Amino acid sequence: MTLMEEINRKALALGVPFQAHLDLTYRCNERCEHCYLEHDDKGEMTFDEVCGLFDQLADAGVFFLTLSGGEPLLRRDFFEIVARARALLFNVKLKTNAVLIRAQEAQRLRAIGVEQVNVSVYSHRAEVHDAITKLPGSFRRTLDGIRALRATGMKVTVANVMMRSNLADNRAVAAMARELGASYIADPTITPMMNGERGVLSLRIPGESLPALFQDPELVGDPVEFCAPPAPVSDGDLNGLPCSAGHTSCYISPYGDVFPCVQFPLPSGNVRRQRFLDIWKNSPQFAEVRSIHTRDLPVCSGCSHVATCTRCPGQAWMEGNMRGPSTSDCEKSYFRTGIPSANMLAKGWLPAAPGATAGGSALPEGVWSGMPQRAGLVQIAPLPHSPA
Repeated sequence: MTLMEEINRKALALGVPFQAHLDLTYRCNERCEHCYLEHDDKGEMTFDEVCGLFDQLADAGVFFLTLSGGEPLLRRDFFEIVARARALLFNVKLKTNAVLIRAQEAQRLRAIGVEQVNVSVYSHRAEVHDAITKLPGSFRRTLDGIRALRATGMKVTVANVMMRSNLADNRAVAAMARELGASYIADPTITPMMNGERGVLSLRIPGESLPALFQDPELVGDPVEFCAPPAPVSDGDLNGLPCSAGHTSCYISPYGDVFPCVQFPLPSGNVRRQRFLDIWKNSPQFAEVRSIHTRDLPVCSGCSHVATCTRCPGQAWMEGNMRGPSTSDCEKSYFRTGIPSANMLAKGWLPAAPGATAGGSALPEGVWSGMPQRAGLVQIAPLPHSPA
């Protein structure tokens, strides 16, 4: 067991929110076509409110703090907010498009002690990147920001959201990240908007494109291992918890709303009306999320993929039932192994082979909500079985 696994296990046993994700603003200087946010400011928390929240998060036991947006650098008090977070000894990760980062900003972030900066890059081709962000010149400015950050020695990760319009570019983006001295992750997550609007899902990678991705060693490591049929399901698998969301991590909006995860927008309280720890410990919504073990999932508990599936409870909730399947993850399990999921079998989606159908209705249009933490792919990892 690694140190991080041991820390996570103890946080789970003690009910500690070890990780928190705070969006400082939903305002943004880009208008990415896949974005799940509405960008109007509806009364984001003030500097004093954010600092008060940081005090509460520290008291609750949060150590890893992700600051994001929107574009967080649009806040005029951004650097003061980050400095306050570091004064409380949070390990701070920043998510940004880096358009507003130049040498001075990069040096300030390094001096404050930000641990890592994740920068969204959608293509190695300016015309593709800028078409996705809808901000002319954003590709050049983002790369300039990455170079400024790397010049200070800061750790930078290039986050490449994969969708229909840039699917062919991931290898070139990975190579570009290496040239810049940055790490690379491919993030295939396209989610409904937080208001429930689902039109952006048309941008998701189609199912017929998944097998090629699953055979790419740069993305999945060992394709033979990654695409192997699932092992028999054990009691330990069924006693496991579906996800860290609401167990050791949470998400907070710029308006103080608390959710299990940014991909699980179940309203669970608001820090403008309640203290964070009261929400964390006593929210009925968090209690319901925490009550669910894998064996409680009526369809998924009987699925051969249950131990290896990347099922997202937030995506299941967005589909109508947090205990139900996440259709996109059923699809990934099928295209990864060639074995239909229990949900697919129950609904008559019986493709004879990836990309074909036989004896049943066609598989729904390809959808993504995350992938296992293998090589450069991103996904919140399932938690182990509950401690005694």
